Amino acid sequence: MAAEEPATVAQPLRILVITTGLRLGGAEQQIAALARAFVALGNSVAIVSLTEGQEIDLPAGIPITELGMRKTPLSMLAALRKTRHVVRQWRPDVIHSHMVHGNLFARALTRTGRMPPVVCSAHSAREGGTLRALAYRLTDRWCALTTHVSEAGRQAMVESGAAPAQRVIVMPNGIDTTRFRPDDAVRERARRDLGLDAHDILVLNVGRLVSEKDQATLIEAFRLVARTVPNARLVIAGEGPLRPALQDRIVQGGLATLATLTGARSDIPDLLRAADVFALSSRIEGMPLAVGEALATGLPVVATAAAGVAELAGDTATITPIGDAAALASALEKAIRQLPGTQAQRDRRRQQIVSRFDVSAVARQWLVNYQQLRDSH
Repeated sequence: MAAEEPATVAQPLRILVITTGLRLGGAEQQIAALARAFVALGNSVAIVSLTEGQEIDLPAGIPITELGMRKTPLSMLAALRKTRHVVRQWRPDVIHSHMVHGNLFARALTRTGRMPPVVCSAHSAREGGTLRALAYRLTDRWCALTTHVSEAGRQAMVESGAAPAQRVIVMPNGIDTTRFRPDDAVRERARRDLGLDAHDILVLNVGRLVSEKDQATLIEAFRLVARTVPNARLVIAGEGPLRPALQDRIVQGGLATLATLTGARSDIPDLLRAADVFALSSRIEGMPLAVGEALATGLPVVATAAAGVAELAGDTATITPIGDAAALASALEKAIRQLPGTQAQRDRRRQQIVSRFDVSAVARQWLVNYQQLRDSH
């Protein structure tokens, strides 16, 4: 669903966000982007995080409650009691939860007393297995609205039985196009910082180092690319449990001087400006923010056919089969041969995001939904 300019919200809203965590993940970055947009539009935001630790940048002054939940019934009860206290003290107009654990927690919260309307947002095409789908279905009536960031993800929820078709809608991720945009001066500085010269071709991937992102296939694809494009370089920005295994693949593939795992980075906009091609190798997505951010920066994108990619990119990206290293390599080689491309091509990629997924328009869309739910609650 494209982000259209909705009607004006009559008055500022108080929005309580419940999230599984505040680490450097795509859903967490979306929470941060929406929070910035909501505050900029004159609304108030508070956040409850089920886990401890904050890595995302949030506007100053947003109250954050970290529950530090553990996998025990007593911890769950204590977290519900503490969050109920937050609700009573802060008095939100709406509660918006994100990710499977946050969503199920918010639904359980409604059983502890009178609550404002609860909106639950799913961010992945695979929210979990049979038990999680059953938990979603059994608690569906405890929330006012369930949303997914892509139509493919919405269909997956419906087909798994997690939500009735009439009870889940698509609300897309929003991209902060003021942060993700071309900048030649920053590009030159960022490339120097990465040790790149003018002839190097940088292929960039951004994502957690987990099986769903399948960077192992990307590394194999890049090994094939490096045979014909010796000046190609691969940078994978992200952290996760598969880092040692991926580093081993890089070394075993003879790519130790050509491919780099940078770990978690807070300068993703600068890395995107430094890059020449963006690559996504994921098996599972909801609506990959990194693809939208790359397109907003004007980059050519080569991506696997994970959920949400085609909805986000339209015909501005090259899409390859999931798990096919040879196809990914072939598409990357073609994208590299077409560099640097034209300004018109770069502008078209950016416009795909600005016109349909700019975070300010998405935030206004959310605010209208919030107001309607509050007024009918």
